[in-house]
Amino acid sequence: MLTVDYDLLDLRPGMTVLDLGCGEGRHAFEAYRRGARVVAVDWGVSEVGTTKRWLGAIAEAGEPPAGAHAEVVRGDLLHLPFPDASVDRVIASEVLEHIPDDHRAMAEIARVLKPGGRAAVTVPRWGPERICWALSDAYHANEGGHIRIYRGDVLRARLSVAGLVPGGTHHAHALHAPYWWLKCAVGVDRDAAVVRAYHRLLVWDLTKRPWLTRTAERVLDPLFGKSLVVYADKPAVVAPAASAAPAREKTAAAR
Repeated sequence: MLTVDYDLLDLRPGMTVLDLGCGEGRHAFEAYRRGARVVAVDWGVSEVGTTKRWLGAIAEAGEPPAGAHAEVVRGDLLHLPFPDASVDRVIASEVLEHIPDDHRAMAEIARVLKPGGRAAVTVPRWGPERICWALSDAYHANEGGHIRIYRGDVLRARLSVAGLVPGGTHHAHALHAPYWWLKCAVGVDRDAAVVRAYHRLLVWDLTKRPWLTRTAERVLDPLFGKSLVVYADKPAVVAPAASAAPAREKTAAAR
């Protein structure tokens, strides 16, 4: 289940891509299959292990094209272990809402991106997320849980402060919003029949990709898609303008 649109990310084979807060690697896997040089980063030991195993399985199955590369690093998003201006693309999906110092995390994203590079940042959308918070404290008030809800304009402003230029946006996963509302309403730790039934629907959608649910999600995403996706570019380095002195000297000589 991908949140990022790789065409809007403009991911091309051979690019170096960081998947920050990779979780179990869903975005890293797709980038690897598309021929990128992928570095998946997470602080969780189990997440790093799971992602590493799946990347190995993808390689063994011969899915990545020649030249693709993938590795997994345990790292802190506030102190990324990568040089300045060293990567072409950054994916930070559903991670910034967990980080107290999100300004620092965004600054790190801008730091490691090459001039002209692009980041895809996704966070829970304000409306659907606000409903979850209203229905259940257990949904977010736990260790490592969500500590803020972003409005779109706030997220774009913070990316701008970090030195990035926000561009296109879209929403994703409208079918997942009701699932989380149900879980929050009945209790996030309860194994309720209605929640199990809805989960089976989501699994069916994920595995079969039927036209009915795909069409429904495309129609509903703008209304209550659970995730907000913002694409932001690091400005390209502009060559300094040629000195005006020689031109002035030529003008003076012509007089």
